[in-house]
Amino acid sequence: MASLTLPIRPLSVVALSLFIVLPLALAVGGKPAALTYHNGPILNGNVNLVLLWYGPFARVQKRSINSFLKSLNFNGGGNLQPQVSSWWQVVESYQSVARKGNGKIQVNIAATVNDPNYSIGKILNQDFIRILVQKVAKPNTVVVILASRQVTVQGTCMGKCSQHGAIGNQPYIIVQNPEYECPGECAWPFHKSDSGPQGVVFTPPSGNVGADAMVISLASGLAETVTNPFNTGFFTPGRHDAVEATTACPAMFGTGAFPGNAGKVRIDPKTGGAFNAHGVKGRQFLLPALWNPKTSSCWTPL
Repeated sequence: MASLTLPIRPLSVVALSLFIVLPLALAVGGKPAALTYHNGPILNGNVNLVLLWYGPFARVQKRSINSFLKSLNFNGGGNLQPQVSSWWQVVESYQSVARKGNGKIQVNIAATVNDPNYSIGKILNQDFIRILVQKVAKPNTVVVILASRQVTVQGTCMGKCSQHGAIGNQPYIIVQNPEYECPGECAWPFHKSDSGPQGVVFTPPSGNVGADAMVISLASGLAETVTNPFNTGFFTPGRHDAVEATTACPAMFGTGAFPGNAGKVRIDPKTGGAFNAHGVKGRQFLLPALWNPKTSSCWTPL
């Protein structure tokens, strides 16, 4: 159940410079906007997900998403560092800062629903998102809508590459495959920027741009849903959207990152794929930076 805590192998390391637009989450001087806790609910204990695959997906895309979710609570030992689970532990640390405990947050895939024929069309606005969430929701779960590349999600590609919210007490996340809609923004750093001087483009660790771009967006949406499920948890108000656990540290993937430079990542010498974390079966993922509430700074696995 998703429980709500209520207030009542050697690899090369590289640093690659990439052009990005200066994110709104960066305060004057380029410093990340600090998050504050607003005393609302956060998620802890067991977080059960209902995955809705909306539209057709390649096998590698489903495999990458499922492997990432299974990696959140996977410990591969000292020979498989850094790990996805280390990234997840930073998300878990929000509990102790909020004085809501310090236990593990176990992420489970409770149900999977396939809708390959776009049952309510290829354009999803908030009304249609509500319909989909209510259609597949189960008690004590988080609904995750994964929209294929043929789908347009209203509000995505407008500064945030995933959305999360709640319909009543039902939290949800929506993630779009950005290969068609906005690859320069939401498939970065696996696709060149839409504008400005071009830098080096990463090779996705799975070999599929859509798969690894969606992993980044899902990681962001999941971290922000756990720490701010009803917009009363950890956030700082922004000009357009609230700044949250990952949007406080935009476009950062390794130490030394700054606008225009993604920071240090690892490159697999066999595939050329760029990554910063290991998961189940040795799979590799590139995960976004997190705001660390204990150090009040941005944190990356490398």
